[in-house]
Amino acid sequence: MKNRLFKIVTVAFFLTPLFSVVQSGAALAQEKTESNAETYRLLNLFGDVFERIRSDYVEELTDEELIEAAIGGMLTSLDPHSSYLNAKDYSAMQVQTRGRFGGLGIEVTMENGLVKVVSPIDDTPAFRAGIEAGDLITHLDDEPVLGLTLAQAVEKMRGKIGTDIKITVRRAGVEDFDVSITRAVVKIQAVRSRMEGNVGYLRITSFSAQADVGVKKAIEKFREAVGDKLQGVIFDLRNNPGGLLDQAVAVSDIFLDKGEIVSTRSRKPEDTSRYNARKGDLINGLPLVVLINGGSASASEIVAGALQDHKRAILLGTKSFGKGSVQTIMPLSKQGAMRLTTARYFTPSGRSIQAVGIEPDIIVELAKIEAITVPKARREADLRGALENGNAADPNAAPDADKAAPTPDDKAVESKARDYQLDRALDLIRGVAMFSGLSAVSQ
Repeated sequence: MKNRLFKIVTVAFFLTPLFSVVQSGAALAQEKTESNAETYRLLNLFGDVFERIRSDYVEELTDEELIEAAIGGMLTSLDPHSSYLNAKDYSAMQVQTRGRFGGLGIEVTMENGLVKVVSPIDDTPAFRAGIEAGDLITHLDDEPVLGLTLAQAVEKMRGKIGTDIKITVRRAGVEDFDVSITRAVVKIQAVRSRMEGNVGYLRITSFSAQADVGVKKAIEKFREAVGDKLQGVIFDLRNNPGGLLDQAVAVSDIFLDKGEIVSTRSRKPEDTSRYNARKGDLINGLPLVVLINGGSASASEIVAGALQDHKRAILLGTKSFGKGSVQTIMPLSKQGAMRLTTARYFTPSGRSIQAVGIEPDIIVELAKIEAITVPKARREADLRGALENGNAADPNAAPDADKAAPTPDDKAVESKARDYQLDRALDLIRGVAMFSGLSAVSQ
């Protein structure tokens, strides 16, 4: 009797978890069925709306127009950077990535229903017209931007080469104003460089294809120009709207010997990606100053954040834009592509760039340098009966300081407005070089 009771209890003990598993599985199956039913109900709702618009809307629309509008609305409701690209837009995006395209030459996003300029691209129609990072575009040819998607607004700004477009700009501190810009083929020279005395100046306008190759060539030119007297490099990322992730990683790697450059983290932990530097700093540890501002976004923030976290560079300027999300271009079968935000960027120390940006180590606001006229002060030599100094006259002596000819820097200030942030970066590089004895100071 006891054995029989023991068997019944034992069977009940082992069957209870089995019943729990079966019940749990049944509950999950029921939940999945209910979820699928809700999805089908919503798709039926979409179909009803689609049919009603197609049959009753005041103007006739094609099925393609309606479907594309629906897809576009679904994506743009997610965040400012997700969007649908039809075949034409997808082709234009591919051309832009290669560094040559038609338009005004501005990188834009949406903010409160208006087009916001992330940054103008150097030597483009918008740049020459005086468009600045942070400007809001309210009207295009007198048509309000409010109500348009970003893709629609961009499409209106594009057009036949040589044609004009009038844009209405809203800028902090001034009344709204109109600017007429002539569309042109925009050719992006991704990397520009020059020597500032014994300091190399390097600017990347966007991280398009082959940007890393351009940086390497620029460093070679610095070495050819001054050899071992190179004091350091100024890396200008101001108004750089970003570009390709692989180029941001490759350019960062040029100045780093080891360590993580950036990580991307998506909704699924297993999809986390980490990008690391390889050995080899092409400027061998020389002082590096990176210039950033509110127009520095995305890929440029990846580079600035990596160099800052590794204490490889001093960041100077103002806070960056704060675009720390990853967009993946997903081609759709013969129907263009969609740009979908799939992850966030994190700097090596684990900081998220998104909506926060990169804070510079030294804050230097954009400023204008002006000469101040000061009345000439009386000096010892101006006093009646002042003694002579007793020095023998030197025919090779420099002229009196008051009568000295203007220096090249003085002429530069007179001839054009100086770049205040760049000047402070040059002071910093030369100061560090002089203090560390890396090379002789050269003006």
